[in-house]
Amino acid sequence: MPPELLYLAPPGTLLAAVMAGIFGLLIGSFLNVVIYRVPKMMAHESENYVAHESGLPLPHTERFNLMMPRSACPHCGHRITALENIPVVSYLALRGKCSQCKTPISARYPIIEALTGLLSAALVWRFGGGVAGGAVLLFAWFLIAMTFIDADTQLLPDDLTLPLIWLGLLFNLNGTFVPLPDAVIGAVAGYLCLWTIFWLFKLATGKEGMGYGDFKLLAALGAWLGWKMLPVIVLMSSVVGAVVGIALIVLAKRGRNIPMPFGPYLAAAGMLTLFYGKPLMDAWLGFLAGG
Repeated sequence: MPPELLYLAPPGTLLAAVMAGIFGLLIGSFLNVVIYRVPKMMAHESENYVAHESGLPLPHTERFNLMMPRSACPHCGHRITALENIPVVSYLALRGKCSQCKTPISARYPIIEALTGLLSAALVWRFGGGVAGGAVLLFAWFLIAMTFIDADTQLLPDDLTLPLIWLGLLFNLNGTFVPLPDAVIGAVAGYLCLWTIFWLFKLATGKEGMGYGDFKLLAALGAWLGWKMLPVIVLMSSVVGAVVGIALIVLAKRGRNIPMPFGPYLAAAGMLTLFYGKPLMDAWLGFLAGG
């Protein structure tokens, strides 16, 4: 699909959007598992590696992945049943508490489920249910998982960023979103853009202003949306990040030296660009021309 037609893709039907929304709720439940477990899996692997290299017993020998063990209440260990794991509905039915120990359950779980469902419906309504529609669903689900992982841990795992880069390049082999050369240049330029800023900032201040995961996430956005959209993505994420950072310092009394994850702002800018890339690019070019 030529890039100028990306944002004029045939819309999906209401039924397809509703079905995508329901399926998105289920995916949102799985994303909650990904968000919680992937950082722990990384920590376990790292700690086991250090112990192995030091000749010490491995601290983590139990099976722990996205499937095992079964989800349980972290306070009383109650195994979550199928009826207690229905997205959003179970949370409301349980009134936000564990069925056994009555410990409050974080509202973030149904929020992520609802967000994933609503966004999935909106994407299928906007892009249809073909290859492009399926692709943007994957794009969104990866970004949701990385947003909350980065917010929690200030990490953007390679297990998520690297597949997102390759998926973007694969879907653009036939120009699903942008021509393949634009996607390849976008991946390279996205990485080098933040890599350059990182080193300039470090040379000037002696501090690291961002992590390598941010480079890879912007590379992934470039692989999906093309190099022409990178200025818009960087500008939006930087402005929103600066506004939120200042608000946290002023209103929440957040310390200036406390690191703030940049991944959520990149992800949000990427989603906005997916929906409104052409108008945003036109506005950006008009601003430059007017300046």
